[in-house]
Amino acid sequence: MGAERTYNYKPVEDLVFTDDFMFGAVMREPEICKGVLERLLHTKIDHIEYPELQKYISPFYTRKGVRLDVFVADSDKVYDVECQSYKVEDIGKRTRYYQSMIDIDSLLKGAVYSELKESYVIFICTSDPFGSDLPVYTFERKCREDAGVNLKDETHHLIFNAAAYEHANDPELRDFLAFVRNNTAESDFTRGIANMVQTKKFEQTFINEYLAWNLHDKDVELRGKKAGLAEGKKEGLAEGIKMTARNLLALNMSADTIAKATGLSVDEIKSL
Repeated sequence: MGAERTYNYKPVEDLVFTDDFMFGAVMREPEICKGVLERLLHTKIDHIEYPELQKYISPFYTRKGVRLDVFVADSDKVYDVECQSYKVEDIGKRTRYYQSMIDIDSLLKGAVYSELKESYVIFICTSDPFGSDLPVYTFERKCREDAGVNLKDETHHLIFNAAAYEHANDPELRDFLAFVRNNTAESDFTRGIANMVQTKKFEQTFINEYLAWNLHDKDVELRGKKAGLAEGKKEGLAEGIKMTARNLLALNMSADTIAKATGLSVDEIKSL
């Protein structure tokens, strides 16, 4: 018998706000989601139309979709909020891809260009992705030759660095980023988030969804590994056959005979 396969995932009782699945579940609460957005953007959100957990956008013409942590909207804006508790590679290209998927999703629903809502792609990172020790990095498209000329595409990419929470000027933003970084609640708002995290841990529906989500991702991972191993075996077998053909050539065996012995074509043998 082979060794029993062990599925490694974080126990429910150890989950914190910044863990992927917990973040999405807590941000499904409209008041919390609204409060987070208002602190990040320094603006009032009129209402939340539809918080969605792990919304999956996959256009019909592509096999690669994108799973969004939190995708919400108010009357004239859409927000994608991602939480990254580990070092993110190519974060700029990630924001670009997420933005394109959001726009395509809107257009596929019948919208025209002029109807595209103002959009915000927001990453909340527990470590600094750029190394400039800023609490927030804001990116918008402007003219290189004249900074006063704005493209007016109404897209905003904001990347928050919780590691630099002490440098945030706004007290509410500083408090929230400190909570993200240290998991220590110091205000009524962050204590409300912390309490919701604890509440989720005892909700059977949340527990079932979390376990199913982990098993699904682990299954995808295992299938990928199996596919990789199978491909590796094929490549190894092909190299072994070629090596055998080279050895037979060294013994002055004819190409036709080697072809019959190895399954390679005469042309492939001659190329060796």
